[in-house]
Amino acid sequence: MSLCDSTETPRRRRKEARPQELTAAALELFTERGFAATRLEDIAARAGVSKGTLYLYFDSKEALFEAVIREGIVPALEQGEALSASHQGSAVELLRCLLLGWWEVIGNTPLGGVPKLMISEAGNFPQVALFYRDNVIARGRRLIAEALARGMARGDFRPIDVDVAVDVIIAPILMLAVWRYSIGPCCSEELRDPQRFLDTHFDLLIEGLRA
Repeated sequence: MSLCDSTETPRRRRKEARPQELTAAALELFTERGFAATRLEDIAARAGVSKGTLYLYFDSKEALFEAVIREGIVPALEQGEALSASHQGSAVELLRCLLLGWWEVIGNTPLGGVPKLMISEAGNFPQVALFYRDNVIARGRRLIAEALARGMARGDFRPIDVDVAVDVIIAPILMLAVWRYSIGPCCSEELRDPQRFLDTHFDLLIEGLRA
């Protein structure tokens, strides 16, 4: 549903729902309305179940959010960690796989709305923010840092401040995801081609990193 359109179509109520259907409904509503404005009964209604059914699996919005992260984003990070551990090629190719892979499996999916959600809601829900920091941000930053360190050790990249570089590298891709779930739906003429954006970002990045 477009963020410019507030009309919502109710779903037929069902007696049972798998936890994955509840987390999918939670993700939709968290990104559409925000964490604070989403009620558990809204999530149950979106999934087509009663609030009581939802409580069979989750006792709070925080528990639902954690499940969204564990089911959707953590597996993608695990894939990236496995790729990094087994990669035998250049650091340039590893960095490309990590960054563009993140966009493919997270940024360009409904999970891409989570960064915008965290930016807007973290200050009001510090425990949620800490969970996201420990399980997503820290692991993602470590992956990029390891790729940069490998590139410097191999002579692919020039010496740089890795901690700062990680944030500089990630920021444009996060901006692209945030744009899609904020002003983007109302400004379709801007950033019409995410792939061109990503290719340009990576080209500038690699030219700046080369030894």
